[in-house]
Amino acid sequence: MMLSRARRRLAASLPRYAPPRPRVVPRRHVSNESKPPAPLPDDVRPQPYLNDSFATHTMFTLDFFRRFLKFTAIGLVAVTVTSWTAFEGAHMWVEHVGMAAETDEDAKQWEWDIEADRWSGSPKGGTDPGLGFYGRHAVRSAWMVLNWGSGSSSVVASKAFTGRNGEGPKLAPIEASLEYAQEFLRIAIEAAEQANAKGRLHPMTLTALVARRADVVSRMGTRNALDEARAEYERVWSQVFGQGVQAARIALKLGDLNRRLGDTEDALSWWARSIQLAAGKSEATPPNASPTIPDAVPSSPLAQRTLVSALVSLSAFYATTGQLRQAQAVEESSLNLLRSIPSPQSFDSATPGQALHCLYILHRSSIMSIHLAEVLYALRTKPATSVEWLTRAAESSERVALSLTGLPPTHPDAPGSKIPHPPASETPLTKQYAESKSMKAPAKNLLRDARRTAAEAWNLIGILTEGSGSADAPAKALECYERALGWAGVGRDKAGGIGQPGEGTLESDWQVFWANYVRAREAARKLEQK
Repeated sequence: MMLSRARRRLAASLPRYAPPRPRVVPRRHVSNESKPPAPLPDDVRPQPYLNDSFATHTMFTLDFFRRFLKFTAIGLVAVTVTSWTAFEGAHMWVEHVGMAAETDEDAKQWEWDIEADRWSGSPKGGTDPGLGFYGRHAVRSAWMVLNWGSGSSSVVASKAFTGRNGEGPKLAPIEASLEYAQEFLRIAIEAAEQANAKGRLHPMTLTALVARRADVVSRMGTRNALDEARAEYERVWSQVFGQGVQAARIALKLGDLNRRLGDTEDALSWWARSIQLAAGKSEATPPNASPTIPDAVPSSPLAQRTLVSALVSLSAFYATTGQLRQAQAVEESSLNLLRSIPSPQSFDSATPGQALHCLYILHRSSIMSIHLAEVLYALRTKPATSVEWLTRAAESSERVALSLTGLPPTHPDAPGSKIPHPPASETPLTKQYAESKSMKAPAKNLLRDARRTAAEAWNLIGILTEGSGSADAPAKALECYERALGWAGVGRDKAGGIGQPGEGTLESDWQVFWANYVRAREAARKLEQK
């Protein structure tokens, strides 16, 4: 034990050997040659050292802006070329597709192509080359805003028209698409007048553009706009020389405009001219001549539609101005005349153009039937007679609407029911009309009018039924009001809630339908509780 400790102490006391470390002294690199460096030439002078960071930063900044401007210019050129290509592409589509001439022979046979909107005097369609670059683009732009809309803004404040009597323009809310369209057409008309003075324009292009603008302005509805539209149509009338079916259509529009403006004598004079021209007679009507019903219908389909429209306007004028006996005579004579127009055995077997023509005549006869029912009621005739005429009108209007939408005459969930299934307001037209260039617009307008006529007829039937005093009058009246609401645009799934008017139904009409329905519903509930 003592020995082991001694060994440990001995080992701990032995000196350690550490080899010496080499001392590293930092030294500059010394050339192996011992000669001193050669002196500089006399023409070389040493330059002082300068920090070049400022020059580097300046060059970097200039290079950055150079690249920025280069790529910005490239981007602007690319965006400009793309935008211009899209802009011109849209105009070329409108020129060659949207404004293309009608090629459907069936539509031409029934003269729907003549009734369609005209944007130039040429039958080939498109715009007139004589209008020049800006004029043609203005015409296409008017077509675009009327068919595609004007963007997010739906109503604008217009101050564009001055009244005929010299009163200044008044600020009025106008549908944006109509305001923009009339402004584009005004620019196109100015270009057309300049081109026409130089003899570069088709003879009827200026007249077509003026008539197109008059139609757009008349749809604005303000007093000054109606005055402007009347002046434009009078200008068109002076160019058509009072001959043919086109003159009959212009005379009809002038009659309707004068009626809306309160000039009843002028309205009667223009309607008389329209009826005479549509019947195939030359324009030689005395200024104060009263309209007369022709003995036979014209052979031209467009003349037939113009004639029946003029008769409807004349009937409405007499009925709303208290001239009940004259209204009754016009309505009874007109209905007898319309019955002489041949119609197909079935609309399914008829061509689309023929079917649409017959549906148009059928709907106008239903409007005439409503007028006659109201006049007979005002003349103290038995209510049953008015109900009979209203029922004919309602059924005819329902047939028109169902034929245009292709829906079955009965509800698919109740095949035993005789009540037609009212199409929803968003129900589209059948394919044959929706894809037709000339028949799409008149078919769409006819569907809207047929829905409104059916709703109005059933509402009036409900009022007369409710006032009959019979025991089951509340229940029958409620059914009539329900059908009126259905045609006004209320879906079946909204029966338990507060309904909303459908597309094409006026808010004022809807409030009347809904109030009558609520009143009849409460009366029927009270009757059931007794």
